Amino acid sequence: MSINQLIFRNLKKNLKNYYLYVFALVFSVALYFSFVTLQYDPSMNELKGSIKGAASIRAASILLVAIVSIFLLYANNIFIKRRGKEIGLFQLIGMTKGKIFGILTLENFILYFGSLIGGIFIGFSCSRLIMMILFKIMNVGAVAALYFSMQALVQTLIVFTVIYLFIMLMNYVFIKRQSILSLFRVVSSTEGKVKKMSLAEMIIGISGLILIASGYYISSKLFGGDFATMTELFLAMIFILGAVIIGTYLFYKGSVSFILNIIRKSKDGYLNINEVLSLSSLMFRMKSNALLLTIITTVSALAIGLLSLSYISYYSAEKSAENNVAADFSITNTEDAERFEHALKEKNIGYSEKRIDVIQVNANVKDISDIRLEGLNFDPNIMTIALISDKNVKNINVTEEETVFAGYSDLLQKFMALKDSGSIKLHGKTEVIPQKYLGLKNESIISAYFRNGGLPVAIVDDTIFHRLKNNIDKEIQKESSIYIGINIQDEKNAEKANTIFQEMNLKNNSYDSRLEISNQQKQNMGLIMFIVGFLGLAFLITSGCILYFKQMGESEEEKPNYTILRKLGFTQVDLLKGIKRKQLFNFGIPLMIGLLHGYFAVQSGWFLFGTEVWTPMIMVMALYTALYSIFAILSVLYYKKVIRDAL
Repeated sequence: MSINQLIFRNLKKNLKNYYLYVFALVFSVALYFSFVTLQYDPSMNELKGSIKGAASIRAASILLVAIVSIFLLYANNIFIKRRGKEIGLFQLIGMTKGKIFGILTLENFILYFGSLIGGIFIGFSCSRLIMMILFKIMNVGAVAALYFSMQALVQTLIVFTVIYLFIMLMNYVFIKRQSILSLFRVVSSTEGKVKKMSLAEMIIGISGLILIASGYYISSKLFGGDFATMTELFLAMIFILGAVIIGTYLFYKGSVSFILNIIRKSKDGYLNINEVLSLSSLMFRMKSNALLLTIITTVSALAIGLLSLSYISYYSAEKSAENNVAADFSITNTEDAERFEHALKEKNIGYSEKRIDVIQVNANVKDISDIRLEGLNFDPNIMTIALISDKNVKNINVTEEETVFAGYSDLLQKFMALKDSGSIKLHGKTEVIPQKYLGLKNESIISAYFRNGGLPVAIVDDTIFHRLKNNIDKEIQKESSIYIGINIQDEKNAEKANTIFQEMNLKNNSYDSRLEISNQQKQNMGLIMFIVGFLGLAFLITSGCILYFKQMGESEEEKPNYTILRKLGFTQVDLLKGIKRKQLFNFGIPLMIGLLHGYFAVQSGWFLFGTEVWTPMIMVMALYTALYSIFAILSVLYYKKVIRDAL
């Protein structure tokens, strides 16, 4: 057989066995080229968000290179070890190590750069679709055009050529360092097996569970008032991170074996064929792959957590805008309000107006406040809050001795909670008026401009309001003391009204458009969600491929066992039941731990990002689980092929 025939025979074999590797490589190249194309696309500069589009894409492309590089180098390490016997046979028939390296280099060159060209073509073809998705998520009306960037092409070729050179260097070092004998046993030596569980492994297993549980527990108390200072809060975060990561490693190193060993002992060592094919194998495999599984689980949790938090902020954009602006438009100047209303009338846009007089007073709320974190710039003895009359609020009617709060920020509520009742004091210039506090209403009545960083507005009897208005401290008053809220009667006209608002250049730090605030938040968080989503997808596919490749290697090692079991009379159906359970554990355990890590990370601080948590988080986790399950199904299908070929 000639060298060319040998190379093409091996290529055909590799494509057959490693089609998923080729797919992951093509996908990675396509994703990277698309990202870099977006970076150089002129339309990215038209985005008006506070985050620069091209700069964000550039940062994401660097992270993508890191993910792809680690995947390709690790996958190549698996493949070169699996071909150890083949390389050993080449040496036995007289080939030199240099000749063998040359053959592998040429094989990899054809496979790698063929995938590279295919990936670039697919990336270019999908770049417009990706841009359309980005514009849709960010609610941008710009038109996405198909754009080819020579800079993106050159950058992609350079990056993946460098990765290819590192792969070749890895292959050269591997071939150079291995003897013929070691090549024939390299696969079997890659994973150690433990026959009996020691006391040390039991301690490791229990420690892993304790560390993870303690990390979860502390995260649930993170913003609940258990930590009094910022230093304590920071140290708690460090502890959570360290405990969960180390605990995850110990979990794979010993906890899985410890739990399964308990299950096995509960059966007095009598396992059926399904349990032999699943539990017994799993006990020894996960220990040797502890570091890999820890990395996969940690990064999966990071991807799930970041995507959930960004989607929470995106999903909560409209609700957050409602909390900040009590009407569709908020204006604090009478003349500007009248100009805007006149423009609405000219366009036949129906509206309603509400005006509220607002003053600022100092209040002593020490009796009803519970400051849970020291160092906040709030003094409960003298807190400047907005004050309005109850005659401006429907369904609220208080006496001269009573006060109701409304519109308190959910975020501040976590750090400085308000009680349900108590007493407060309202300070005028020269007099102090004691009041009975009746509780907090969730509704937003005036715009955030008057509410001093999210503090509530106090609603008092009209008599008390005018007493304080005639005795105000001018030094703490806002430039404007009138809130003018304008609501559009037909929601279909909201976009048109917002356009008028923008065209009139009614820009003031005290003027707000609810739709504009919502769109701005969607643009900012939409871009972050887009980037995190695609990076998470890239990691999911690469990590799923790595787990799949590991299962391919295990199936080949276990093939003689399947041959024996088939000869003993077990059918394919019998063996596949155990294999399915094994893959459920192999893919399900890292996924489940990753989901748990992500869940507790999100639950500890989701309120910092938005007002809705369950729907965004469940959607992200469900999608991640569905995509991850594809690799488990592919792994079962590969095992089915191995079992079928066992006889």
